Amino acid sequence: MNNDECIMNNKSIEIVTNSAAETIELGERIGVALKGGEVIALIGQLGTGKTHLIKGIALGLEAHDSDQVSSPTFVLVNEYFGRDGLIHIYHIDAYRIETEAEFTALGFDEYCRPDSVVLVEWADKVPQAMDGYDCITVRLEHVSENQRKITIENAPDYLTTVVA
Repeated sequence: MNNDECIMNNKSIEIVTNSAAETIELGERIGVALKGGEVIALIGQLGTGKTHLIKGIALGLEAHDSDQVSSPTFVLVNEYFGRDGLIHIYHIDAYRIETEAEFTALGFDEYCRPDSVVLVEWADKVPQAMDGYDCITVRLEHVSENQRKITIENAPDYLTTVVA
């Protein structure tokens, strides 16, 4: 995804985590800060920690089944409920999506509501479907076997204070 595919406010945070546990912890801090209405586009190669970060976000949003968070590669969308059911968490995996129309047919637009947090793994496969949303983009990269560089772009102020 490039800057014109998600509206950018030039707020970028770069963090290096040293283990899967640290990536989950970072996700938890992000989840605690989320208010609902966010669309988070996760971009990174296999094994960079996208699902670990989402597991942490679900923890931070107080999802009762956060220990059950897994990548919805075959079902394409997992739904969790956080904050006593007040926040719907939609975890979408676009890895197996072939076209933007297929992604849209999953109900993406309907998921994007003020009472939900939408997390899209492999968002770089469906950039036009996400065009027009004020996405928080999270890029994950391998640094070493255990270290990950995580760059959060278009981070709202309430997020920058908890992760920086």
